[in-house]
Amino acid sequence: MPPLPDAEIAERLAALDGWNRTGDEIVKMFVLPSFPAAIAFVGRIADRAEAADHHPDLDIRYRNVRVALSTHSEGGVTGKDFALAVEIDAAVEPGTGRA
Repeated sequence: MPPLPDAEIAERLAALDGWNRTGDEIVKMFVLPSFPAAIAFVGRIADRAEAADHHPDLDIRYRNVRVALSTHSEGGVTGKDFALAVEIDAAVEPGTGRA
């Protein structure tokens, strides 16, 4: 799956809440109510990522989880990244995780 053109990346980002482009990645910061909630969220991300065979870069700092998606084998952002972004957003428990 080749990298998406810039215009398509911008269009798809507009449909996602809180995701932004940084270079060859799409990125979102999630703020959870506590450290245990952040770790549980990362576990839910891991399950979805493993099922998709597509793995994000994760940075956990206390109750903040930064998620970065890029299809490294393709050298940029592909449809796989947007599909997983939707899955990651669905992994947020209601009322938590909004940046």
